[in-house]
Amino acid sequence: MSAQTGGESLLAPRNLAAFLLVSLIWGGTWLVIRDQISSVPPSWSITWRFIVAALGMFVLAKLRGEPLGLPREGWRWALALGLFQFSLNFSFVYNAEKFITSGLVAVMFALLVVPNAVLGRIVLGQPIRREFVLGSSIAAIGVAMLFAQEYRASPATLGEVLTGAALTVGGILSASAANIVQAMDGAKRQPLLTLLAWSMVVGVLLNTGFALATQGPPQFDSRPEYALGILYLGLAGSVITFPLYYGLVRKVGAGTAAYSSVIVPIVAMVLSTLFEGFVWGPLPAAGAAITLAGMVVAMRGRAAPPPRRATPEP
Repeated sequence: MSAQTGGESLLAPRNLAAFLLVSLIWGGTWLVIRDQISSVPPSWSITWRFIVAALGMFVLAKLRGEPLGLPREGWRWALALGLFQFSLNFSFVYNAEKFITSGLVAVMFALLVVPNAVLGRIVLGQPIRREFVLGSSIAAIGVAMLFAQEYRASPATLGEVLTGAALTVGGILSASAANIVQAMDGAKRQPLLTLLAWSMVVGVLLNTGFALATQGPPQFDSRPEYALGILYLGLAGSVITFPLYYGLVRKVGAGTAAYSSVIVPIVAMVLSTLFEGFVWGPLPAAGAAITLAGMVVAMRGRAAPPPRRATPEP
């Protein structure tokens, strides 16, 4: 797997290590989210996560020599990313995991490249090749098989499973909108780490307002596991992975780096099996294999590198 737009190979030891680390960290975020919502309303858990992530991103921006303030033009991009990526996207995802397993949410999020491609065609004029349509259709069949297994094996009702699916779709569409915003020229002119830091601040403000309106005063779980989860999601799941991922985009090309969206759900499904009791059998095994194979076909059929992500996986 060599670069599409960069000059290095993904198999170079340093690049491969970064790729695997990003995939492992993002694969683990889904299961941690499950614990976060077990005792604290999702909106408050999201707020604590991005308070930590924003502070960490500001520190990283300072260490990298980026300015800590945005120019006037940058604020509209920060507002858009804060709304779509760090508020709506995570609100949908956290609430989805109240209804379906984290591994299944992660597999669905592998389909993020589909609305990315459609919106990229509409907004940015990026063409879509037939291979991409074929691969996406194959992946959709695999996801349908996984949801059939989820309904058969889970005590949840059909309505609850469909609710989880609908919330996940909402998260995918919100993340895709953020990706397109990030791919626009105005956003790309902003210092990346500074833009992400302030976008997270916007997300914190929006999530706090929503939490106060719907859940009342701030809530926090005193369990060490909860606090460690906040740190993991805020620092490892956001501050560490963003620079590594964007470094890969520059070195090996965005298309090759995007193969992380195939590895992440594999990690998430393994963890879901170990800790959530996800039951494997012929139907889910075939569904997972078909989904991932379809995504490989779809990504190989992309006519242009995917839009730069604001935050790749929750």
